Parts: sequence; structure tokens; C-alpha cells
Amino acid sequence: MIKRFHVLYVGQIDLDNVGLHGTPANDRRYANHRLSEVFATARDIARIMDDLGYHALWTAEHHFQREGYECLPNLVQLGLWLATQTKRLKFGCAFNILPMWHPIRLAEDYAMADIVTDGRLIMGVGRGYHSREVETFGAPLLDAEANREYFEEQLQILLKCFNEESFHFKGKYFECPPPVDYRGYRLKEITMVPRPKHLPVDIWMPIASGRTIDMMARYGLKAMVDLNGEKILDDVVRAYHAACARHGRQKQLGEDMIWGAGLYLADNQEEAIKRVEPAHDERYKWFAPFGFVRYADEQGRTWGTPGAPATIPSIRDGVKQKAWLCGTPTDVIEGIRSIEAKYPGLEDFMIHWAEGLSAAEFKDQLRRFAQDVMPAFKEAKIAAE
Repeated sequence: MIKRFHVLYVGQIDLDNVGLHGTPANDRRYANHRLSEVFATARDIARIMDDLGYHALWTAEHHFQREGYECLPNLVQLGLWLATQTKRLKFGCAFNILPMWHPIRLAEDYAMADIVTDGRLIMGVGRGYHSREVETFGAPLLDAEANREYFEEQLQILLKCFNEESFHFKGKYFECPPPVDYRGYRLKEITMVPRPKHLPVDIWMPIASGRTIDMMARYGLKAMVDLNGEKILDDVVRAYHAACARHGRQKQLGEDMIWGAGLYLADNQEEAIKRVEPAHDERYKWFAPFGFVRYADEQGRTWGTPGAPATIPSIRDGVKQKAWLCGTPTDVIEGIRSIEAKYPGLEDFMIHWAEGLSAAEFKDQLRRFAQDVMPAFKEAKIAAE
């Protein structure tokens, strides 16, 4: 049963000339003052969400984004500031890209934020997908196996920082602490100071592959699934549920998962589709080359695999796949209910802010959703209060 409502804002500016035939993604260039607008935008969205009873605003870590699509480089720092601008809203990290961090530094930053905000930050980690970012920071990405190994060592250290009074770790890539002399003795272990106030720390991660799912279940990570077609979503939910059971973590189907979908509310579905179409197409101009089209064809084959479509999807494809909910409040409520009914443990729904949609238009959508959709989910209203 859906109890909490979230928003994902990946950190785009108000883009101009959006749409399939608008400015090519690689040709976009913006001045620093424009790229810096994202901080005021995040603050304004957070304040609206805070007033309307949403649960959490999630943001995405990215670097070097002169194109204007993803312009937030430090999510813990951002969440710490946004907590001072709001009263109760939580701030999720979707995601801190571990290969671009030293894991102890990230653990320390999160612990401090957890303490001073009294638990209003939500930890999330990812492996990364931009070669421009991860490889520039000196970590592997193009070598997928090395990236996976590197990430897993970092995750192990992060968990030790949170959960152990003191520790030593030695792996292929990291040794913490190194065996050095310190004040007359040989260093054998370290203690992270401070550790988080709220333990255990919930750690979220996006589901990207079968091997990722097994690792998530093994370490007790929670899962976010965003903009997946209905068939792919079902496969992922069931695979995560089965992996958790294999590792001794019994859950209801859909438990400890956030399901995200695109959204546009209007007087009818056709109007909603037409209004959001340019923003939808702008998103996939940027993200489709990274493999972020998670739809299945009539034979169940994932788009981009042999025999399945390999094109940029249309908004009508997204609506058909239930990755995008467009139409009247009743249409959207029914769409959420149709997914909710399949998964008894699913409690969290997330609105994905279409990257080409202006801040002003998205604020209006947030208000309409809170007024016309959220009241249909009475448990969510109770949770917000």
C-alpha cells in the first residue's frame, strides 16, 4: 500500500528549445550563472514539497555537466543546506557515486549530516555511468568488472564505518588504515568519528542488472526502480524479492523498494501527452545513449536487445508501458493503484521530474498531484501528518 510520495530531481536547469527536434544534447552549453540556478530551484521545490506533505526529495550526483541536464555535484552538502530551508522534508541521495569518493570521507559527511539534521538525509549509492565523470576522477568505469569490484570494496568500508566501533579493511584497492607508525605504536584499526546517530543506516541503490540485485540483497541495500516499463518493473521486483530471500532477508513483494514514474496531470490524457511530450523527448535525447530505455516489447525483450526496438521511445510508448502516468487525476490514481495492487509490500511512489519540463510547470504539477491524487491514498496522508 502506497504510504509515501517522493520526487526525483536530477539537477537540470530550465532548458531552452526542448524536444526531439530541439537543440542537440551535445550542443548545449550554458554559462556558470545558469548552471548555478539548480540550487535555488532545489530549494523552491523542497519548500513546496515540505508544505504539501511529500516525504522526500531525491537528487542526483553528477559532474562537468555544461549541457545543463545534471548539475548537482554534492548531494550530502545539498541536503544539509536544504534541511535548513525546510521543516520536515527528507532529502535522498540518488545517488552518491561511490567510485568518485573515498568511502570514509562520504561516511563522515553523511554521519555529520545525519546528526545535525536529526535524520533527514537518506543515503544512496551508485556505481556511475558517465565515463567523463568516473574515469576523470581516477576510478574505473569502462572496465565494468573493475568498477564492480572497486564499488563493492567501497561499500564494505562504508558499512564498517557505520556499523563497527573500530575496524581494519584490506582489499584489492583499499587498505584502511595502512600499517603505519602513529604516536609510538603500529596502526591496526581506526574509528570513524562521528558515526551516524540513526542506526542502522538505510542505504538505497538503483537496480541496474541481475548481478547488482544479488549484491544489493547480500548487503541489505534497498532498491529504487525508476521509469521502467511494466514488464521490466515486474521482473525487477520479483528478482529483488527472490534475491533477498536467498540471502535470508524475507520481505513482502515490493517491500523496501521505491517505484518511480513520469507524470503529467491535465484535463484529459491527450492534453497531458501533448504538454509533456517535448520534455519527455528531451530527457531521452540525453539519457537513451546511456541505455536508459527500460521497456519491453510484446515478446518480453528489453528495448535495445536483438530483435527489440532500439529507437528513442515516444511518450505514447511510455504511457503504454506505464512508465509515464499521464491524464486526469483519476487516470493517474488508477495507474498507481494498478501497480500497487501487484506488490503488497510497495509503500513508496516517486514522481520523476521530466528533464525538459520548466520549474514553473513542475511546481504546478506538484500542487495538482498533492491536491487531486495524494488524498486518494489515505495511508500516505497519515504518514505525512
